[in-house]
Amino acid sequence: MDPAIREFDGKALHAALDAKRQVAGLSWPGAATAIWDMAPVLNAARAERGLANHPISPSTLQNLGKRGNTSCQHALFFLRWLERTPESFLVGAALDAGAPLPACGPDRRPRWDLKALHAGLNEARASRGVTWAQIAQDLGCRSGQLTALKTARFATGMDLAMRISQWLGRPAAEFTYLARW
Repeated sequence: MDPAIREFDGKALHAALDAKRQVAGLSWPGAATAIWDMAPVLNAARAERGLANHPISPSTLQNLGKRGNTSCQHALFFLRWLERTPESFLVGAALDAGAPLPACGPDRRPRWDLKALHAGLNEARASRGVTWAQIAQDLGCRSGQLTALKTARFATGMDLAMRISQWLGRPAAEFTYLARW
């Protein structure tokens, strides 16, 4: 992997979640509810239309501490609750590193735009004259993980999403949007 690309520290993200949870006097289920309830208008609108909501599971929060990684979509929920940037959890980064994520109201949630991430990667690949295999080597992943972003329906790991944004030299916030799903 390219030494200029810093690792996303999911265990530090978990530690920050745990610290905020403890200060607020919340259990892990309480923290999961607090994170999910940041979009009450969106939750209610989905329920009114008979659409399923898939709240954050307490085990998703707890497993972050064990695995050190989570999906890029879940990470945005957690970062929103913490009011932190994705870059602030890169190993060795300052707390105020990176561009802020788009501000969400109660009717939206932040989401990674995986198609835009793929498009940015493909454009950079073409302009630099490199192959998907060469990029994958730089990023420490399989080339299929990169090409699959074009049609991905849900997520990739936060560590890979952050390695890609660093390889592109662009802030993660450029690859996010506010969703009403």
